[in-house]
Amino acid sequence: MRRFGFKRQRGAFVAAVLATVSATAAQAQTIYPLTRAEILAGAKFDLKVEFPGEVSAQDIAVTVNGRPAADVFGKAPTVLANEEGLAQTAFWMRDVKLAAPGTYEVVAKAGDKTATVTWEVFATEGRKARNVILFIGDGMSVAHRTAARMLSKGIAQGRYGGELAMDDMPAMALVSTSGSDAIVTDSANSASAYTTGHKSCVNAMGVYCAANRDPMAHPKVETIGELAKRRNGGMGLGIVTNTEIEDATPASVLAHVRRRSDYDEIVRAFYAAKPDVLLGGGRASFLPKSDKDGKRKDEENFVEKFKAAGFRYATTASELKTAAAEASDKPLLGLFHSGNMDGALDRLFLKKGTVPKFPDQPDLVDQTQTALDILSKNPNGFFLMVESGLIDKYSHVLDWERAVYDTILLDNAVAAAKKFASARNDTLVIVVADHAHPVGIIGSYDDARPGDRLRDKLGIYADSKFPNYPKPDAQGYPDSVDVSRRLAFVFGAFPDHCMSGKPFLSGPFKPAEEKDKQAVANETFCTPQSVRVQGNLPFTAPQGVHAADDVILTAMGPGSEAFRGRIDNTRVFRAMASALGLGGE
Repeated sequence: MRRFGFKRQRGAFVAAVLATVSATAAQAQTIYPLTRAEILAGAKFDLKVEFPGEVSAQDIAVTVNGRPAADVFGKAPTVLANEEGLAQTAFWMRDVKLAAPGTYEVVAKAGDKTATVTWEVFATEGRKARNVILFIGDGMSVAHRTAARMLSKGIAQGRYGGELAMDDMPAMALVSTSGSDAIVTDSANSASAYTTGHKSCVNAMGVYCAANRDPMAHPKVETIGELAKRRNGGMGLGIVTNTEIEDATPASVLAHVRRRSDYDEIVRAFYAAKPDVLLGGGRASFLPKSDKDGKRKDEENFVEKFKAAGFRYATTASELKTAAAEASDKPLLGLFHSGNMDGALDRLFLKKGTVPKFPDQPDLVDQTQTALDILSKNPNGFFLMVESGLIDKYSHVLDWERAVYDTILLDNAVAAAKKFASARNDTLVIVVADHAHPVGIIGSYDDARPGDRLRDKLGIYADSKFPNYPKPDAQGYPDSVDVSRRLAFVFGAFPDHCMSGKPFLSGPFKPAEEKDKQAVANETFCTPQSVRVQGNLPFTAPQGVHAADDVILTAMGPGSEAFRGRIDNTRVFRAMASALGLGGE
């Protein structure tokens, strides 16, 4: 019995695909979607073929399973000679759909030149879940989860004092994250794989990376946010983060951009789609360039546009609490910071970073609970994406304590969602990272060990004694990270920098700075107690980078049985679309 459309293709199909890849390698990536694309039945996408040079329209033949593409899709193509001055001819069919599941062979011919790709179109077998909640710990690797468990639950004699909410789930899988162009992904195309089911390239969301110079002109694929609003009678849609709301992961729910930095266009996409809940930082990109706090390149004020469209608006934790107390199903826009919000360690304990300027930022748990309260009023169910985005940003700057406190933050939000789901049997809850960082716990630093050098203080194997962080509070946070026996949480990719093996209490770490177009150690942290470390990254890289390592996914609820073994990141979309029954006409 085929379950959720996930059964792997049989040997003959795999062999055919591999033969196709081999035969067309010289002409690879001229047909979009790419070969081996998995396409949800009834989902919209753009078909594009790029032909080198100038080709007459009458000399172009594009077929789908042997039939002219125009007949299959019921519309005429657009053929552009010398598209964008790129010395190529582009064949376009925008906003097309394939209703019937199966294998599709697309052949593009121009004269004696032929290119072929093979797609799999998959259907869904009826709706199994009313709601889907997707939690993304940006950059959250195994070591982040392990350290979060140690600090929030404690460990003694090799046993933890409890389980993380995200670990205590029945379904688990390893997720591979490489993109279409490189083995190491970034947050844009990795999150886009979850929200569209299609592989893409670094910095891209909701599009295939074609040759176009115009970053808004690349072939699009429909996102799960768009599908949720379009299908099942119009589902509720929520996006929650503690980064800028225009940042890659939250943007991937709705945006179609080749450059993740196109914040103006991403905000425009949010406004066009009008999700029911939109909560995070990034207020500056909603405000016109003439506003003293605005960062837009135009004079559009999207805060006022959202308010005029009937959205309630919150800028502080207090205002969010008021909005939550109203028990209204009116849509809510919450922008709590001009840029990225502050992490849990600074916001709750150290009061560093930008906390003095933004002292009333809400907790991710409160944002999540408010979103659930609003979205659960939709009789057609909802899709909610919640991101703990600063795990990644703190890991980039080699600041593991802040990254791990934000992993605990994510876990608290997951616990709130599990409480919501436990009272019902209709909600699929997924927790996953979009990509990994090269990080690991190799022992513990113990100030009581003899010697003056940092390496003297490092205990490995039998000397890796359990850390002595204070007992965590009710939210799972120790009230101090400045203790005498600390985790040796290390990074495998880094620029030149100075490290002390101790937490950064004065504010987030900045390991390197630019000098003569090269990254050099930030001398602010090069104290007599620190060690100067020679970097292992390209000389232009000022901070740590992502890794191609698989990440862990855990899940519960209807449809979670789809997660097992190793899967590609695109299969997360497939599982969510199948659980919600989004396939078909």
